[in-house]
Amino acid sequence: MVPLSFFKVQSSEEELLAHIHCEENSHPPLLIGNSFFPSSDAGLVRMKLKRRKFHQNNRADAWVDSKKSKPVKSHTRKYSLLEYARDQEGMEIVELVSHMDAMYYGGIGIGTPPQNFNVLFDTGSTDLWVPSTKCESLACFEHFQYNSSLSETHKTITGPSVDVHFISAAISGFYSQDHVKVGELVIKDQIFMEVTTETNDPFLEEKFDGLLGLGFQEKSAGNASPLWYNMVNQSLINKPVFSFWFNCNAKDEEEGEIVFGGVDPKHYKGEHTYVPVTRTGFWQFDMGDFSIYSHETGICAHNCAVIVDSGASVLGVPTIVVALVNNFIQASGVVVNEDCKAAVSTHGKDILRRLRANEKPKEICVEVFGCTFHGIRGMSAVIENAVNENINKGSGGLGSSMCSTCEMMVLWMQNRLKRKDPEDQILSLIDQICSWWPSPEGETEVDCEISGQPTFSLTIGGRRFLLSADQYIIRRDSGEKARCFNAFTAMDISTHRGPVWILGEAFMRRYHTVFDAANMLIGFAEAQ
Repeated sequence: MVPLSFFKVQSSEEELLAHIHCEENSHPPLLIGNSFFPSSDAGLVRMKLKRRKFHQNNRADAWVDSKKSKPVKSHTRKYSLLEYARDQEGMEIVELVSHMDAMYYGGIGIGTPPQNFNVLFDTGSTDLWVPSTKCESLACFEHFQYNSSLSETHKTITGPSVDVHFISAAISGFYSQDHVKVGELVIKDQIFMEVTTETNDPFLEEKFDGLLGLGFQEKSAGNASPLWYNMVNQSLINKPVFSFWFNCNAKDEEEGEIVFGGVDPKHYKGEHTYVPVTRTGFWQFDMGDFSIYSHETGICAHNCAVIVDSGASVLGVPTIVVALVNNFIQASGVVVNEDCKAAVSTHGKDILRRLRANEKPKEICVEVFGCTFHGIRGMSAVIENAVNENINKGSGGLGSSMCSTCEMMVLWMQNRLKRKDPEDQILSLIDQICSWWPSPEGETEVDCEISGQPTFSLTIGGRRFLLSADQYIIRRDSGEKARCFNAFTAMDISTHRGPVWILGEAFMRRYHTVFDAANMLIGFAEAQ
């Protein structure tokens, strides 16, 4: 159980500002009294989500598609296409479109009277941010902007600017305080970020309003209390639990929903499988092995770290996993990795000999390829605001991402040895996998005919969670001809504990997901 002190309360503006450029956890948390939980059941608070298919026949969609001069590099962008559209009543809205054809967004209001924004509800980050009318970046003019002078409840926070970095983008601004309306709830005096500068790439083309982080306070750029903490602190929900449901049935009127304060039994069937959160600051857990059909690959035989990220549309996995999947589904748009082939040809037999001598895969990569795993820390900035954190790479030898690829490849070879596969067959298979490397230039395309495609599975809490072709092959309608893409996307995120996987909407659409901060658990059940 998480103690009541888990949710920190900022007692003053000065206390908040003191942490904007300080190390994490540098002060003791302030205790919250027994009024933390209301005595009666306050019920569930729901936030409706919208989703619509990308289609070239739609004028707004076609305009966005025509502006793309090259394929989106999915491994370097957390967000992709944005578009303007008008609903049937003429109201102008901004809808979030992921590059894999999924689009989920929700509306909030900031200020009194509320100024409306469409935001992504993102478990992979912490802060709430929207563009400010004080922003002079060209990209800001394509967004709805917050005007503090129009709000009766705005409060100024004086202090230094705040910078947030993503892999291929950055924003900066300052903290403000105002009421925020989410559904029927009004969260009073919420600290959020007014963005005054944002990079044109990708925000200019994407026309993205803002983001509402559902991560932990430790990862706030300025140690601001997240909005969902304040829902609990202000007794607006009865417990620090929220859940996501994405409707896979495009014909249904209900497209998706976030429930704050608990779960809706109508959103899932069976029981949830719960796993403990393993890293403070992230919705991260340890996953068992990755299987193809019912055969374990050995890649995660000793567990893999996984972050559940509702702000990602894909399954972010190490490159070697994408190559394995590409091989089985016969994807196109792949490249031959000559370095990989050369490594197999030169060192393959030596690696097998070392495995038979019971050397550990990580040690083999250190000895054979000069990898340095010690000192590598931190997550990709796609997940974490790297305000004061540097990702240290080993000196000499392969880079951190290639060393992680080496380790997982050796783990796969080790598993084949345990299955008593002949050495020549193992080396032939790994050489073949080197020919199915994902192209760095864009998405991996695949045949839209899903019959006969394999089923993959992730072992979570001792249970196998299946991913069939209709989950990992995502269809995008483009004029008369549909195009389909592999949702497994290369995302090499290395830490000193090994590579990290990202489970985004492609997984969450099939599995109802519960984020339980009271017990520090993440739960999955089949969605309905």
